[in-house]
Amino acid sequence: MKKLSIYAVALAAMLFTACGGNKSAQTAEEAQEVKSFEQEQIEELVKVDLDSLAAALGKLKKLPIVQKGEKGIQLSDQEKQVKPDYLLDPAVVEEATTLAEQYRILSALSVDKQVAALYGMPIEGYENAIAKLIADINDPSLKVLDDVNTIHETGETLYAAMNENGRINYFWQMVSTSLIEELYVMTQNTEKFITAFDDESAANVTGRLVLLTDAVSRLAEYDIELQPVAEAIQPLFILNAISVDQLKTQLAEAKEQIAEARALLLK
Repeated sequence: MKKLSIYAVALAAMLFTACGGNKSAQTAEEAQEVKSFEQEQIEELVKVDLDSLAAALGKLKKLPIVQKGEKGIQLSDQEKQVKPDYLLDPAVVEEATTLAEQYRILSALSVDKQVAALYGMPIEGYENAIAKLIADINDPSLKVLDDVNTIHETGETLYAAMNENGRINYFWQMVSTSLIEELYVMTQNTEKFITAFDDESAANVTGRLVLLTDAVSRLAEYDIELQPVAEAIQPLFILNAISVDQLKTQLAEAKEQIAEARALLLK
């Protein structure tokens, strides 16, 4: 929660100023004690809210597009003949210039690797790119993952580790990018991909957007690196489906906004 302290200090200062009283009689040490107390209280409240959002996110079903086996997408040999041309080139790793961009590209490549494997495409390039990003990012939190190639499946274990290591903001960078990349892929072949959804998993798309928007909007107020994520997610509130049929219709209607959101995060 290192970055949260920035926000907390600012709010604590405002609260302290508003307290009134005989400021002139307070020593610098007393003033610092009050500020520290207020900072701790605010930081704890923000942390509790984010923990709650992450826990709720972890209870939602993953999108079938990234699930394996019977719960995921099933393609016939004939369908695998038409290879997708919309996936990210693994070489995109060279374009990441900030840590936030590295986390976002890492998450998106993890999704695209899954889709490439689904079509029987070579995935070595994706695995090498993912390995390079993980080495460059050097986040000890990622060691809790059983398989770093499925980093898009962000859950409570990873959240707890990133929280402990002061990387909580980047958790929301990754999970937001994963969802947008999954939605983008779905819009490229909705007729096929929608077949793996049921009404519950369709409604979970709406649930994910609500939870992510809440978390990201809170953090983006003081973390400039999260502002592109907040901007990318906000227009996608057109997706409020609670059934498969509604999701199919809304994906078609929001295709352009989803592509723009993806471009904003991965430009």
